[in-house]
Amino acid sequence: MRCPYCQHTDSRVLESRSTEAGQSVRRRRECLLCKHRFTTYERIEFVPITVLKRDGKRESFDRSKLLRGMVRACEKTGVSQRRLEAIVDEIEAEVQQHYGRDVTSDEVGELVLRYLRHESEVAYVRFASVYRKFQGIRDFIETLEHLRNNAELDKPGMSPIPPAIPNESDDSETSASLVIPTSEEQQVLQ
Repeated sequence: MRCPYCQHTDSRVLESRSTEAGQSVRRRRECLLCKHRFTTYERIEFVPITVLKRDGKRESFDRSKLLRGMVRACEKTGVSQRRLEAIVDEIEAEVQQHYGRDVTSDEVGELVLRYLRHESEVAYVRFASVYRKFQGIRDFIETLEHLRNNAELDKPGMSPIPPAIPNESDDSETSASLVIPTSEEQQVLQ
């Protein structure tokens, strides 16, 4: 690591600590030549994800756009902002791990619906109505029937969606894990 003061390339690490919930490492360093101290950060470099839109356009994955859509779908449903941010983190991690550099907007939409189904049925229907471009009441009825008919997927023994993050007033920490849908759940989503 090059010293920002004298540009010497040798330094020693005085202290290392994890920051940003384990997403980076902060290192306090000292230059071996001029003895100045400086701080460096080490982070994981993610491969940029490209979303293939329905109209054939390509755009960079935008987690804030995804979060905005989910917030809009979850208005007045009781799903906390923290929980939605955790879901977006999980979706982004799943896309990074399982889809590589390119993912279709349909695949992202289905991932969102899979999570929202377990958070709020109202949010699920709201998001589905925009994502699937509902044309009338029949589309709403079919979606509601689908929700009702697939309630058995939530029974014990099935792959669960991570538990909700506690309210902001709760001091306990909960970490949500990545859940990959079972083959039965994947068939239902198709």
